[in-house]
Amino acid sequence: MAKKNKILVPEARNGLDQLKAKVTEANSPDQAKYEVAKEHGIPLSNGYNGNIKAKDAGKIGGNIGGNMVKELVQMAKNELNK
Repeated sequence: MAKKNKILVPEARNGLDQLKAKVTEANSPDQAKYEVAKEHGIPLSNGYNGNIKAKDAGKIGGNIGGNMVKELVQMAKNELNK
């Protein structure tokens, strides 16, 4: 399945993937959504997942994105304090 979200700076993809893996404590960025789904008890499998509720899909993506934003804010605060 192709990624539909495009980032503004394509060169930042590697850094964003590393951040995603860091905040979800997954082994790889590709496994992050499966780790979050498992934590929430959402049955997510490789391939087609059109059978899950939009609410559940939002829990997965919202958790990952929200934690990434929190980590970026914390990183910025740390840099300002230096």
